[in-house]
Amino acid sequence: MDIHDGHALTRVINAAGSFTPLGVSRSSPAVAAAAAEALQAFFVMDELQDAASAASVRLTGAQAGAVVHCAAAGITLSIAAAMAGGSAQAVAALPDATGLPARVVLPAGHAVDYGHPIVQDIRLAGATPVLAGTDAGCAIAEIEAALADEAAACLLLVSSRLVRGAPVDLGEAVAAAHRRGVPAIIDGAAQDMRIGALLATGADLVVISAQKYLASPTAGLVIGRADLVRAVRAHEKGIGRAMKASKEAICGVLAAIGEREALDMAEWRGVQDEKVAGFVAKANGLAGIDARAVPDPAGMPFARVHLRIDPAAAGRDALAVADGLKTGSPSIRVMEHGLDAGEVILELVGLREDEVAAILTGLEGLAG
Repeated sequence: MDIHDGHALTRVINAAGSFTPLGVSRSSPAVAAAAAEALQAFFVMDELQDAASAASVRLTGAQAGAVVHCAAAGITLSIAAAMAGGSAQAVAALPDATGLPARVVLPAGHAVDYGHPIVQDIRLAGATPVLAGTDAGCAIAEIEAALADEAAACLLLVSSRLVRGAPVDLGEAVAAAHRRGVPAIIDGAAQDMRIGALLATGADLVVISAQKYLASPTAGLVIGRADLVRAVRAHEKGIGRAMKASKEAICGVLAAIGEREALDMAEWRGVQDEKVAGFVAKANGLAGIDARAVPDPAGMPFARVHLRIDPAAAGRDALAVADGLKTGSPSIRVMEHGLDAGEVILELVGLREDEVAAILTGLEGLAG
């Protein structure tokens, strides 16, 4: 009896991407083995963090890195580090920010809800979110003006389906923060394959989710300036106590980084392209479905499948197709942000051949 049967759990094929409510990603056997081994051992946790920092430096070229519980924790602790540094007195006081710079500026369109409001990550550190510009857009001058009044940090997000308004040039925004003497933090949660590009903006800290495409156990990575990374770690004795990484998470991250270092990215990308192309070719043979491959808009090195549903020919609209896949067995989950526009969007990264085939079978049963 496996874990699904043992606990009466829904069997899921996750074509919705690295989505937290569906368990995010699938770790490799080696990563799983590293986490399992860690569960049966004792460690000096500071040594584990030092090893993770060294691995992060090898992978990214940054000055330092730290493992935290998740990317959301990484945002809160990065802000705490920017506000208070590693001062023991301030670490013990937060979220009471009395006497500290406590304004965190972010473009209004970056104030997203990714399962909870990102501004709550700011408030958890004792800081106050300050929105620059409007949902329609935010000029660099508006960011710089908002940073003029004793700001603690500038928080920026990588453009995604959640971010609203015209794109903000991250490099220019980071430069504006630095002109005001303010550290810039980039939330690049699902962008672990683009860490180099995000660090190249000049950002002081970049936060990523290690359990997304890096496929570690649940963890976040905070990477960047050595002094700020040290401060992030110092806050484990304060608000970060509730956000600390476990031994099995750090060991899993170390194994996942090792696998990423050994990965032939060109070969990996070719496998992903072939998987998507094969799916698109077969889906285009189904009644009422126009399938195409669409590159990741943020620049990750893979494409997703977009299925344009013709309700007249398919016998149901995109919402009904998605619901039919969801209520089947196994339950097939898709990305939902295109449904109102008549598109079913699927991400195939991490899916096995039999799961890809099951999605096609499910579509065939629903179309026409």
